[in-house]
Amino acid sequence: MAITISGDSPNLTSASLTTPTLTSPTFAGTPSGSIITSMTAQASTSGTSIDFTSIPSWVKRITVMFNGVSTNGTSSFLIQIGAGSVTTSGYVGNASSYANTIATSTAGFVLTQANVASAAYSGHIVITNLTSNTWVESSVLIPTGSQTGQGSGGNIALGGTLDRVRITTVNGTDTFDAGSINILYE
Repeated sequence: MAITISGDSPNLTSASLTTPTLTSPTFAGTPSGSIITSMTAQASTSGTSIDFTSIPSWVKRITVMFNGVSTNGTSSFLIQIGAGSVTTSGYVGNASSYANTIATSTAGFVLTQANVASAAYSGHIVITNLTSNTWVESSVLIPTGSQTGQGSGGNIALGGTLDRVRITTVNGTDTFDAGSINILYE
């Protein structure tokens, strides 16, 4: 409404209002569309490692999912992350079975205290950005059969921005022979 004052008495005139235009919100630093992104699942039926690359620089959490994953040997499962290439040293952490047997590795996030070749493991591994290029990991994997479940935790400071995840074994020579693996990132 506009008010015009002339002389001693104000003159009121009609006001016009316009309806604001609303747009969808956008979030700085995230892609348009879904905030949680699923990569393509990979069969874990051959090879000694499985890589997921081209992870965007804005990612703060990665969930690795195992579905019936098995190898032909007994080496513990290992996850390595990297910036431009896979980082193979400097990890701090361990894994243990619920029977209190412990395994450690500085070559990656060790996920199991041992691997039973006949068991197929399922579960989640969560890798979260703590600050800058420092990442922390925790996991729970449950094997088929009568073996006990496995849990782990660890951390590493990368030399750059994370862009890849590798799943392998501590000895690096056991071959995947069953299941599938995928990751979600957000």
